Amino acid sequence: MNFLIGLIAGVVGGLVGLGGGVLMIPLMVSLKGIGQHKAHGTSLVAVTFTGIVGAVTYASFDALDLWAAIIVSAAALWPARVGAKYCCEVPELKLKRIFGVFLIFVSFFLLLKPYFPSFSHSYMSLSEILILLITGAATGFVSGIMGVGGGPLMIGGMVLLAGFDQYTAQGSSLLAMVPLAAVGAFTHWRLGNVEENLLKGIVPGIILGTYAGGSCAHFLPENILRFIFAVVLIWTGSRYVKSPVPTCD
Repeated sequence: MNFLIGLIAGVVGGLVGLGGGVLMIPLMVSLKGIGQHKAHGTSLVAVTFTGIVGAVTYASFDALDLWAAIIVSAAALWPARVGAKYCCEVPELKLKRIFGVFLIFVSFFLLLKPYFPSFSHSYMSLSEILILLITGAATGFVSGIMGVGGGPLMIGGMVLLAGFDQYTAQGSSLLAMVPLAAVGAFTHWRLGNVEENLLKGIVPGIILGTYAGGSCAHFLPENILRFIFAVVLIWTGSRYVKSPVPTCD
């Protein structure tokens, strides 16, 4: 079961450039019965592997901007630690509802992405660097508190504001999430929010799934995949928003 959770999250994460936490967290909570805080911390450990494998896979298709990834990740490191610490200060019911709203936001981002205006890509201009820095800071905080890689924010900033093409934004996002996910995971681990036994199955699954998803991303119809993924996120997010009672760790 743990391997299957990692495999599903890895395939979806590799396909759309996300860390996979948006699927791993609800699956771990519903199928493994662990608390929301521990699900977030465990997810961040797995997301680190998603980023590594996904970035290598996208790089093999020449769809990765190294400097953009470095700038975004550098700006995200400190906010990721702040977010991870703040996660433990939020009551579990409130955290579930916040996470549900986040999932719904991600879904609408994916659905509406083709209709957003695009901007010309001016490589490493002052405005682009500023956009990447702001994007990284926002992504880091969301990654730390939500236990996800922050791909929707990174990809959104790079595609909608900096003019990156979708594939390069996804590949760069996967690379950028490696250090920030690692920082958030380490913080959660120190706080006792990592279920190490689950990782023995999840990590191999997510490595295989991310490679498969990242490889298929350049050949499968993106619009159909994005629509299916968005529907799943809306359904899952709605369940979290309506959570009546928090579960105990």
